[in-house]
Amino acid sequence: MISLTRKLALVAGIGLALASVSYTPSASAQVVVGVGIGVAPPPPRYEVVPVARPGYVWVPGYWQWNPGWHRHVWVQGTWIVARPGWRYHQGIWVRGRGGWQWRGGYWGR
Repeated sequence: MISLTRKLALVAGIGLALASVSYTPSASAQVVVGVGIGVAPPPPRYEVVPVARPGYVWVPGYWQWNPGWHRHVWVQGTWIVARPGWRYHQGIWVRGRGGWQWRGGYWGR
């Protein structure tokens, strides 16, 4: 039998996994799925931004909730392919009535 805490962690993990997958159609509509967790993320880590790469945008690292470990884990920054005419909006943690929610990064005009 699975404990209530483990069930909540599993549901939160599934919700965050779904929330981290972003689909941005050309019409720029946004789909947001999220599950709140009661643990605030730690402050962001300092990362040295590598030398610019033509045709790429640097996405800084962020804290991701890991329900299996019951804690946040650091995801290092990375380069993503630039989209001419678009701007990348970094993902953020937002505190709401249901706890902390991750709003994944997305491309916007």
